[in-house]
Amino acid sequence: MRFFSNFAGTLCLIALLAGCSENKTTETTQQESVAPSETATAARGEPTILFFGNSLTAGYGVEPSEAFPALVQDKLDSLGLSYKVVNAGVSGETTSGGNSRIDWVLRQPVDVFVLELGGNDGLRGIPLTETRQNLQAIMDKVKAKYPAAKIILAGMQIPPSMGRTYATEFRDLYTELAEENDVTLIPFLLEGVGGIRDLNQADGIHPTPEGHRIVAGNVWEVLANEL
Repeated sequence: MRFFSNFAGTLCLIALLAGCSENKTTETTQQESVAPSETATAARGEPTILFFGNSLTAGYGVEPSEAFPALVQDKLDSLGLSYKVVNAGVSGETTSGGNSRIDWVLRQPVDVFVLELGGNDGLRGIPLTETRQNLQAIMDKVKAKYPAAKIILAGMQIPPSMGRTYATEFRDLYTELAEENDVTLIPFLLEGVGGIRDLNQADGIHPTPEGHRIVAGNVWEVLANEL
């Protein structure tokens, strides 16, 4: 599987941490925009697909309409499927940050929950036990609030800048969590995009609009079977 092999690990780390950082005002604005009241959501009568992630989900460096969650919405609309996609991505988010804000996000009904977090943990060298615990806690909270919701876990990989053992164990924890929780796994969110220069922005990390189209395809291949 091809992933970031053409980029130095240190460069990837610096680029991601720099590119993903946003101020608190931006984060608050994003959160306010993705959590309508339960009454408003119920009034729409549309099942909700919620993408909960970091800058990849938020669409760092591209127009909101070019980010993969918006492209998934376009696909749903083109097929006449009445689902509402909610982009709850926050740039710079770690699994710890996600675990802290998930309760707030779950104020709205959720029918399909796509969890895309962990990349920032991996590139910062956060202990894998902590990443695992946070991802598990997020899924537990979703299950407790919306037992009927379907959960999709987006697998991620990192370059070996923290060592090959760490990178391998990081990759494998997604498969293990998906099996342990009986949830659907996207094997690798950035399949066909990671490490390909023309499909990533200058930082070598965040997809271009064309890259997001491929990511949307990776997501749709799995998501379509859950609708």
